[in-house]
Amino acid sequence: MAFVTPQSQQRTYDVIVVGSGAAGGQTAYTLSMEGARVLMLEAGRRYSPETETAMFQTPDMAPLAGVGTPGKPFGFYDATVDGGWQVPGEPYVRMTEDHAGRFEWWRARMLGGRTNHWGRISLRNGPYDFKPKTRDGLGFDWPIRYEDVAPYYDKVELLVGVYGTSEGLENTPGSSPGCLLPPPKPIVSDYLIAQRAKRLGVPAIPGHRAVLTRPLDHTRNPRLLHPGNAKAQAILAADMQRRSACLWATPCGRGCAVRANYQSTTVHLPPALATGNLDITTDAMVYEVTLGKDGRASGVSFVDRKTGRHEHASARVVVLAASACESARILLNSRSAHFPDGLANSSGKVGRYLMDTVGSDVWGQVPLLESLPPVNEDGADGHQLYTPWWLYQEQLAGKLGFARGYHIEFGGGKHMPGFDTAAGLEWLTGGNYGAKFKQDVRRYYGSFVYFDGRGEMIPNEGSYCEIDPGGLKDKWGIPVLRFHWQWSEHETRQAAHMQRTFGAIIEAMGGKPHEVEQDGARAIAPGGSIIHEVGGAIMGADPKVSVTNSWCQTWDVPNLFITDGAVFASNADKNPTLTIMAIAWRASDHILERMRRKEL
Repeated sequence: MAFVTPQSQQRTYDVIVVGSGAAGGQTAYTLSMEGARVLMLEAGRRYSPETETAMFQTPDMAPLAGVGTPGKPFGFYDATVDGGWQVPGEPYVRMTEDHAGRFEWWRARMLGGRTNHWGRISLRNGPYDFKPKTRDGLGFDWPIRYEDVAPYYDKVELLVGVYGTSEGLENTPGSSPGCLLPPPKPIVSDYLIAQRAKRLGVPAIPGHRAVLTRPLDHTRNPRLLHPGNAKAQAILAADMQRRSACLWATPCGRGCAVRANYQSTTVHLPPALATGNLDITTDAMVYEVTLGKDGRASGVSFVDRKTGRHEHASARVVVLAASACESARILLNSRSAHFPDGLANSSGKVGRYLMDTVGSDVWGQVPLLESLPPVNEDGADGHQLYTPWWLYQEQLAGKLGFARGYHIEFGGGKHMPGFDTAAGLEWLTGGNYGAKFKQDVRRYYGSFVYFDGRGEMIPNEGSYCEIDPGGLKDKWGIPVLRFHWQWSEHETRQAAHMQRTFGAIIEAMGGKPHEVEQDGARAIAPGGSIIHEVGGAIMGADPKVSVTNSWCQTWDVPNLFITDGAVFASNADKNPTLTIMAIAWRASDHILERMRRKEL
């Protein structure tokens, strides 16, 4: 079993998994390693990081020096293919283009989805993050606790390889002994930021990223991950030995030919394929989950993007893992007499409570970092250190004016020069050219610091997606989504707090912030622009107000599961990918147990 076409697929499978990113990759891995026959359907094309990653190319070797373009928003070398906030032939509708109400939907039409592009920041949700309503009365509690997910965080870290430390800070969970790899050393600007931030009461600790600082323990980890399964242990041990430690040479967003960082295409899919239990069909645009006469999911319908033909695949269990909004779109388009408002939507909550990460940034220039000796500071491509949210008690006491917090990602240093190295210096130099311009470029190179806030958004009734009532369809004839979006004052005040904090740290370094925006409504990034959207099919304890139960199983259709970010009941300040993989593994174990008991 391997890569197949609609014509060579088996007549039926144990499980169909829609999507191949963090959720789809983890789900397919867990199921196939434990013996289930799985068909994975991916809307995008086949992609191989080993052969397509620009590992050592410099900016001067790329068109336009590698800068971002509409077709490549993150630059020419970014791993995303056939994707971005706009995908040709696949439109979506926004209710408004205003900054405050605009939502931008990022998609990656490729095997591995967004795992090929993401920053690899791998933070665990803490106990507060699973029960936020209990803590402050806002939003929703998850129907699970941190203790329910913690063993699966351990498993994911042991499988993918995450560096970091366990510091014991409030609501910033550490890991079980032996789960984390040693973090890389910080760069000079990190040390300076940490020193001056500490004076302001702001902590800085090693970040957690899915990057191998040393090879994984291929003798220990497979036994812990697959106890009693000798075949899975052998396959995983062999695959772990094919992954190299990081070379500290290439930004992670390009992908990794040596498999040093986590991508579904380099971590989940190779061992899953090696079991012989996984088939993968690419260029398969799933648009509907079909139902049998018994009211259970019978399979999915999809368009073959290469031929334009409509195809169908059958399975005992269907798992949607296509990303939060895409899974919601599939459910909303799966209408029938039994489900006129979309499949698994008796609660009316499919598409509702979309959330993204609150984002705001400030950068500045620090004279102390000028004219330092030239060294290679490409390092781990950022996140050697970061700041977890540090004001839980002040917030609980109502001293901040907003209910949820944020973490700080920061960076600087002498990275590989690009077009932007010499651009935008007028605010410091007043504008110049010739020899003086060259002198200033050399002087300021490496003296800039950058701060990005990543905060929690509270779910609200005004942020949701629906099938466009105007009838717009994509190039495949599939009805598209229309997005509604709004921020509350909790998020805009949080963004203003970010701006003040970042400006204060830069000034404490003796530096000059470029701009500090006092108006949080202007400082906050548009919805979707951080590419952390979750929600749309939230899990809960009550089928009247949620879409799935605690096992990611839809209330309405017992053999239909959702394992991506759509089930998130809240969106903590922690990046969601690690949690997506942990709950996908947990749900997959539940599916396997139910299948063994002949209940699915």
